[in-house]
Amino acid sequence: MVRLTDIHPLTHFLRDPKSHLTRLAKSGRPEVLTVNGHARVVVQDAAAYQRMLEIVESIEVEQVIRTRLAELEAGMPAVPAKEVLSELKQRLAKPAGNRRKRTR
Repeated sequence: MVRLTDIHPLTHFLRDPKSHLTRLAKSGRPEVLTVNGHARVVVQDAAAYQRMLEIVESIEVEQVIRTRLAELEAGMPAVPAKEVLSELKQRLAKPAGNRRKRTR
């Protein structure tokens, strides 16, 4: 959730980027930068962004596991662990934006 204190005009960011970068690093929260009152871009500290990517990756792994468990409970044939792990490896090798849900 974005806090009101994390929304700033782009011009303020451009005038004093150092203070914004310091705040980003300290808080770990992203800032929304606006142009003419409309949200245009989100900036985030690199460490916080990396943490977010790791969380997304964990969620994707959990989704694959939950899907496989639901398939077993529905009476579908079991998939060998090697195949599931191979699927996870392939999915995690792709950039987060290029990952698609597996279809059967």
